[in-house]
Amino acid sequence: MREVPLASYRVVIGSGVSTRLGEIVRSVAPAHRYAIITDSNVGPRHAAGVVDAINVSRTMVITIPAGESHKTRAVWSDVTDQLLAAEFGRDSTIIALGGGVVGDLAGFVAATFMRGVPYVQVPTTLLSMIDASVGGKTGVDTPAGKNLVGAFYQPAAVVADTGLLATLPIEQLRSGFAEAIKHGVIADAAYFERVREAASQLDDLDVRGEQMLDLVARSVEIKATVVGEDEREAGARKTLNFGHTIGHAVESCSNYAILHGEAVAVGMVYESALAERLGIAESGTTDRVRDAVLAAGLPDARPSSISVDAILEAARGDKKARAGRVEYALPSKIGAMAGADRGWALPVSDAAVREILA
Repeated sequence: MREVPLASYRVVIGSGVSTRLGEIVRSVAPAHRYAIITDSNVGPRHAAGVVDAINVSRTMVITIPAGESHKTRAVWSDVTDQLLAAEFGRDSTIIALGGGVVGDLAGFVAATFMRGVPYVQVPTTLLSMIDASVGGKTGVDTPAGKNLVGAFYQPAAVVADTGLLATLPIEQLRSGFAEAIKHGVIADAAYFERVREAASQLDDLDVRGEQMLDLVARSVEIKATVVGEDEREAGARKTLNFGHTIGHAVESCSNYAILHGEAVAVGMVYESALAERLGIAESGTTDRVRDAVLAAGLPDARPSSISVDAILEAARGDKKARAGRVEYALPSKIGAMAGADRGWALPVSDAAVREILA
């Protein structure tokens, strides 16, 4: 088991650590009632175990439909209405049991219900363990784009049981590796190589073993360090958006048929190429990013069904746009990001991005 301390909470990581969930929750977020928010994929497998671990008679399970297309204001409203109908009060704690969609939505419920109640993240996918559950970003999607309505709201704890990854479909594991690759690119070249090597052996990787534990812990450490410097994304936290400006646009344009990690993988390749084209990144950066992406079995280019114009239009609606220009977090090389002197986000013209996408 590993623990990564953040300023206001801790991340507990290990195979089987969910058996300690009741102890952890009662320690960091004691409550009169607990609401477990999960989805239709995860709930049938794991919700009963969480109820048993918490061992509280006044525990309610709320199940939302699985998938990014259900991370909406309408679902947020339905969940909060269920809590109100069940007479939950300010002495409640929310348990987010699931992947990134559940974590984002449940966190937003916690941030807004009764003006804020504690919540604990129990991520069940690799992507949510290493990225989405850490850092306190919560929110929902709108027709205009991803995560455009939300709040910064830190959990009371994150409990990441790597043993749960054994039930994860292989495409979801691959999706999670995209965020691990990102962490290596932005902050740790040696870690990047470890991730690329593990990705190439993904079919035989023991998700309950030390190698996976090491990968999850190091990614959490990287994200925790960045978030600790800049919780509300005024500066260095923008580096975590590498691959996400184009990635979010691709994801939205696919109507979320493309997994988040797949879209980020595509975004990282294009944004690395953009950095090289602009003379920001050292030569060969794109090839190394693409090699890692392909090693993980992830796509390296936009689907032909999604046009360049559609991506550019979606990117202009992204929350990272400023004064009508889209800003990008771009690498200078593997392990380091450009733009420290310009707030870690660089405005780039649509014309330059069009050249790369085409």
